[in-house]
Amino acid sequence: MDLRLLQVFKAVVDCGGMSAAELELNIGTSTVSRHVKDLEMRLGLTLCRRGRAGFALTAEGQRVYEETQRLLASVRGFRDSIDDIHARMGGQLAVAIFDKTASNPAARIGEAISAFNQLAPDVHLQLHVGSINEIERGVMDGTFQIGIIPEHRSSHSLLYHRLFDEHMLLYCGKGHALFGADHDALDWDSVREHPFAGLGYHSPNMELTHQARLSRAATGFDQESIATLILSGRYLGFLPDHYARAFEAEGRMQPVRPAELHYHCEFVSLVRKSPQSSRTTHAFTQCLVNAHR
Repeated sequence: MDLRLLQVFKAVVDCGGMSAAELELNIGTSTVSRHVKDLEMRLGLTLCRRGRAGFALTAEGQRVYEETQRLLASVRGFRDSIDDIHARMGGQLAVAIFDKTASNPAARIGEAISAFNQLAPDVHLQLHVGSINEIERGVMDGTFQIGIIPEHRSSHSLLYHRLFDEHMLLYCGKGHALFGADHDALDWDSVREHPFAGLGYHSPNMELTHQARLSRAATGFDQESIATLILSGRYLGFLPDHYARAFEAEGRMQPVRPAELHYHCEFVSLVRKSPQSSRTTHAFTQCLVNAHR
């Protein structure tokens, strides 16, 4: 019962309120509310505020939510271990992917999912999108079983498999001084004169920014935010060429001397070294590796 109440509470937080969680949990709003109240009584804590101002976690509720995530990850690990004993694959598998990979022709994640589904049709796949740091942290604490991110550093607690690469170009938006201008004379020194929008966490993007000594005047935390800053016409920024292609076709964005101002990054899958990966996790990882061979 305690686990059930915690699962309801987590769904309410993830969905952003009681009413929104109704569809996810397939139970009425009044039942959802009663479960949350029961959990508050059991814990002796007020977990959330609900009213005209909307749903909001208290400080205690935020702490309980974080502990709930860790506990449910451990429960998943226990179920995976039991499945391994029975030599079966079932339950849930949480996979987290860095954003804007679906349009990359080198990414064969969809093919890997198809192969895995045929191999383990009873596994409920959960697909998440997050930043590099969120995915790494989630794999380490058990929130995600598998992550797919650009390679940028290695951790002794994680196992990596190389999958596919991505080509990053420097872009300017319509209205920028470099849009439609002659780029032949541009180099790293000359682009430093222009405000730059970069990712705000450790990544190949940040490493290149420091290496080229670009002046970061705006910060984004995913590719969508970097694209939005570029489209303002006020900033330069790096984007995957496959993602930016649609903006180029619409005449809203163009690469800045792509033969010179670019970099490559390699995408890898990652899983925890310890405890040992479940049969399900190992099978999905193998499907990823096979699809990208």
